[in-house]
Amino acid sequence: MSNCLTVFLAQTQPVSTAAERYLLVYMIMVLVIITALVVVFFVVFQKRKNKLLLDRIKQQQAFEKEIALAQTESQEQTLKNIGWELHDNVGQLLAFASMQLSILKAQVADDVKDKFKDTTDALKESLKEVRSLSKTLNNEVVLNIGFEKSISNELNRLKKMKFTSAELLIKGDKVDFENRQHEIIIFRILQEFLSNSVKYSDAKNLKIILEYQPKIITITASDDGKGFDMATVKKGSGLINMQSRAALINATLELHSKPNEGVTLTLNYPTF
Repeated sequence: MSNCLTVFLAQTQPVSTAAERYLLVYMIMVLVIITALVVVFFVVFQKRKNKLLLDRIKQQQAFEKEIALAQTESQEQTLKNIGWELHDNVGQLLAFASMQLSILKAQVADDVKDKFKDTTDALKESLKEVRSLSKTLNNEVVLNIGFEKSISNELNRLKKMKFTSAELLIKGDKVDFENRQHEIIIFRILQEFLSNSVKYSDAKNLKIILEYQPKIITITASDDGKGFDMATVKKGSGLINMQSRAALINATLELHSKPNEGVTLTLNYPTF
């Protein structure tokens, strides 16, 4: 009896050990599968989460771009209306005043006529200035005469006002803009910069460099005014307007300045 029990135990022990081994392998495989499923689920969840966040960011950017575009269009319409008012109303009034002065001048004695000269010249120059300004405010006129000519006209107008020099330097072979409306946006950015130079810089000289390259147009505008400290200056509406306009056309805009070293604006517009 004892010998039979010994033989039975000897036969069942390897079977039990093999079953435990199979069970252990099975459990490990189950754990690996569960772990893999958890990892896959986490990766898929993370990707979906990132996609949703990216979509939300894109939607927000698109919304902000639409808002900026609507504001730009509204500003353009306002500028156009002001341009019409200057040309049709103020211009007509100045022309009428000049005509009346000429009639009055013809009716006075010769020794008094010379006294009308300065006033007549001032009226004629004012009329010319109003008409010139009205053209720069109308985007249709800007598109008609062209981007380069519009910049040149604006610099000439400012030079007559207060600057010693205001020059436009063109480099490279001309490259067409991706969209002609982009010409208007870049022109308005330059107008904003030049307007700030007139109001704040105390500059004597202005310079704009228009450099055409195969895949990019680089525009550098600078003045030799008093400048400012970039670290402490607050962003005003002018700078914000320039940056938002640049973002609309996928252009990069950088502003550099130091006290007593003037201000330089660099705008890179991709043409591809």
